[in-house]
Amino acid sequence: MDEDLQPVCVIVLGMAGSGKTTLVNRLTSKLYSSGPPPYVINLDPACIEVPYPANVDIRDTVNYKEVMKQYGLGPNGAIVTCLNLFSTKFDQLLALVKKNQGRHKYYIFDTPGQIEVFTWSASGNIITEALASTFPTVVIYVMDTVRSVNPVTFMSNMLYACSILYKSKLPFVIAMNKTDVVAHDFAVEWMRDFESFEEALDSETSYVSNLTRSMCLALEDFYKDLLVAGVSSTTGDGFGELLEKLVAAEKEFIEIYQPERTEEEARSKANNTPKPKVTGEGEEMPLITQVPTGRELADVFLRQGSDDSSDGEEDEEPVDKDAIEEETFTDFVNRVRQEKSSKEKSAKTISEPQAGGSSS
Repeated sequence: MDEDLQPVCVIVLGMAGSGKTTLVNRLTSKLYSSGPPPYVINLDPACIEVPYPANVDIRDTVNYKEVMKQYGLGPNGAIVTCLNLFSTKFDQLLALVKKNQGRHKYYIFDTPGQIEVFTWSASGNIITEALASTFPTVVIYVMDTVRSVNPVTFMSNMLYACSILYKSKLPFVIAMNKTDVVAHDFAVEWMRDFESFEEALDSETSYVSNLTRSMCLALEDFYKDLLVAGVSSTTGDGFGELLEKLVAAEKEFIEIYQPERTEEEARSKANNTPKPKVTGEGEEMPLITQVPTGRELADVFLRQGSDDSSDGEEDEEPVDKDAIEEETFTDFVNRVRQEKSSKEKSAKTISEPQAGGSSS
């Protein structure tokens, strides 16, 4: 154990299909072979499996399908709820990071494919702030180079990158993925040279090109100096450069971001602004999926609201929802059959007099 080893938290964000999880897998294997092993945390409760060895997996803590069933939520709503539940006990994960300090250099956080779930939810902000107030924290934004050959799509990626940069207030590294299919040189040139990007926009004749040109003029000062690395998660090319950018981002956090955060925290303490308290009613029901994976677990509970009308009454027997659904479906089928049978009888009754009248 190296006591002088300063941990760095790396939050990996990216659009669905950008190769984010594949990048985490490749980065993990690269770090395992080149130095201290990374400490990997999976924050996607809806994934079926992860290709990398996860030290902490949110799926061992919160049952995603059970959350959908109990709260009547869709996939995205259930992911948000799972992250909110996990964030309420995030101090336990911070304790694990502190306990393992000196064994790992990088603590990698793999986030859900629905990027907006993490970046714009309360839980995403809680996790980001908790990490950044304790350890140097860096954001890796995974960008799909193949999709970004269109200048309009490229500018959409830059707009999203700037919005995350503004919201997180953390050092930012853009990992232009899939360079084995399309080289990322064009994208870097568009970031650094407005005239080159404007020439590429000349081929666009739709009204979107005017909006894209205006956004480029407004956002160029924000994204032109961002750290960029072209990588291929499939072949492993460019990950040496990505690690160099992470070192530069760590230095940027220590020299620029950390003093600003310290001043901001001092101002908030001086103002003595009370923090909102989260309260709830009802009994706590654990939704822990106990799997003998060897990973470290955090105790997170799903709070189930109580019904005031049941005060003083005995606990009711648990309702078998599957049986109710099956019974409801059976009733529906029977009703359809009855309606069909009645329609056939009425049609037969109408047709018989007509047949008799024609024969006479």
